[in-house]
This record gives sequence, C-alpha cells and structure tokens, in this order.
Amino acid sequence: MDKISRDARTANMRAIKSRDTKPEIIVRRLAHRLGYRFRLHRKDLPGKPDLVFVARRKAIFVHGCFWHQHPDDRCLDGRLPRTRLEYWEPKLTRNQERDTEAVRQLENLGWSVLIIWECETKDLHELETRLKEFLERPIDHRT
Repeated sequence: MDKISRDARTANMRAIKSRDTKPEIIVRRLAHRLGYRFRLHRKDLPGKPDLVFVARRKAIFVHGCFWHQHPDDRCLDGRLPRTRLEYWEPKLTRNQERDTEAVRQLENLGWSVLIIWECETKDLHELETRLKEFLERPIDHRT
C-alpha cells in the first residue's frame, strides 16, 4: 500500500526527468570547469550517452541509482521497492539490460565508457579524480 494518494503519486512520477537531472548537471559543470568540452545526448550513439567527448571517443552515462539499480550494497537508493514488485522488477531489469547493451555497442564501436552513479556525485573531489583519469587515459585503438 502506497503512503500517498494515487494523484500525488502520479504527480510525483510525472515530475521525474530523464535528462538534465541534478547529478547530470553536477558532472557537466565539473567537466566544463576542468576544461573539457563535450556534446550532450548524441542520438546517433547507442544509449544516447549523457556526455560525449567526440575527439577522445569517450562517453559518460550519469545513472540514477534507483532507475538503473546501482549494484553497490552501500547505496540505499539502488534497492528494489518493497511494493508492487511485479511492476518494478521487470521495469528496472529492462533498464539494466538496455544499459548493458548500450555500453557493449559503444565499446564495439571503439568508444570508452564511464558510468557515474548518482550517489557518486556527492563527493566532488573523488568525482574530479575519476573524470580526469578517464578523460586523460589514451584512446584505446583495439577496434
């Protein structure tokens, strides 16, 4: 049983955005401040990565811990809800399958991919280190 009314739940769910989210904005601002330039949501790439560094052939996905089911046990937002499991479990599993397929396709096209989880955007120092390591790593020419 839900704790809020059906109308309130509907309004809440409609307010959830799929792009330009707060964690995405944090990563964008940090990458820009570090001097990196990028494109957003390139539709011609599998999975429409959130940030694309074309010259470096690198793509970044900023995943919400709940919607993409962060597999880290320490992340409380990555847990399945306790209600309506028959709805949520297949929905969230499909999201994970789509994510895995997008990363696989990008890597097959010669792109390097970094996934940043929403909970990882809270420690800006650590996030800055990860971004620099990922973006400064030489391009992998295995393809």
